[in-house]
Amino acid sequence: MTDYKTKLIELLKANDVIKFGKFTLSSGKESDYYVDMKKAITMPEILECVAHLITEQIKDDKVDKIAGPALGAVPIATATSLISKKPMLMIRKQKKSYGTSKQIEGELVEGDNVVIVEDVTTTGGSLLKAIDVIEDNGGHITQAFVIVDREEGAQSAFEEKNIKFNPLLTISEFKSYLD
Repeated sequence: MTDYKTKLIELLKANDVIKFGKFTLSSGKESDYYVDMKKAITMPEILECVAHLITEQIKDDKVDKIAGPALGAVPIATATSLISKKPMLMIRKQKKSYGTSKQIEGELVEGDNVVIVEDVTTTGGSLLKAIDVIEDNGGHITQAFVIVDREEGAQSAFEEKNIKFNPLLTISEFKSYLD
């Protein structure tokens, strides 16, 4: 385990980002834990750690852009862009109905190799929608990074799309660290 990964686990634990108990998720599903990533992505030390972990894994790859879907992944994409020195893209959930009517903010050039980031995944559905936006606009997704994977289907969803999926941390890893 890298120093940054150990630090990430310790920061998530110290800041009570992953809470255990009885929770109702946004999907309506019940869970015995909750990943409060909005809390995590507002903390500079966590963002810096995440950005270093992602940058370590992409430094030898040909990456043109770092992308993040609004809202949760924008701070992650921003921090990773700052550390990796790669330009970033922000992906809106839907096209603007005014101005330039863009769904992607930032300059995506046809054929750009794009790494996409996200805060937390369950099934991976929302991140896959953002990937479709990038691909529909000429970008090529090389990898997807997520801070925490809840391990509820995202891995297999990305395998089906033939996209390398890289959780920085799985919920199983986090739980085993607590034992």
